[in-house]
Amino acid sequence: MNVMIITSSPNIDGLTANCGKKAQAGAEEAGAKVVVVNLNHHQIGNCHACGNGWGPCRNEHHCQVNDDFQKLHLSMDSMDAFVLITPVYWGEMSESAKAFTDRLRRCEALKKKRNFLEEKPVISIAAAGGSGNGITSCLTSMERLFTHVKAEKFDFIGVTQKNKNYKLTTIHEAVKEMVSKRKTK
Repeated sequence: MNVMIITSSPNIDGLTANCGKKAQAGAEEAGAKVVVVNLNHHQIGNCHACGNGWGPCRNEHHCQVNDDFQKLHLSMDSMDAFVLITPVYWGEMSESAKAFTDRLRRCEALKKKRNFLEEKPVISIAAAGGSGNGITSCLTSMERLFTHVKAEKFDFIGVTQKNKNYKLTTIHEAVKEMVSKRKTK
């Protein structure tokens, strides 16, 4: 089983990174092969809403903006499950997560054939470092994304500095459970 863990924080030692490490440990403990992607280490620009608002993403399901998105997008086809982890900035996903997921939604949501995320389990994690505010709106936007691409929404986890000790354990156990359930399908 292949699991892609996508993180999107420039801070490689912060709360988001720790969430990613716990997710990776849970997946590996359950026997999964893990691919970790930090979006901040890739060049992925914003959607250009090409043409009259849609480029080839609508019917051909690929983005014409040339950067690291294409390779990452194509690699998702071979994955069996996903974990998306983002810091919470202003009640939203990080800018790198938004850029990637905006383009992903356009390429995957309208596919007639099975898309790369359809019916595959996903865990969404919002890591709010400072006040902890904005988790709910961030997770809501992640829920809309995974509804549009027809993913199986396995869990939504909000993490703050106040609850991180038990939420990091929750992340580990949730990913382990997701992998175990997917392996038995």
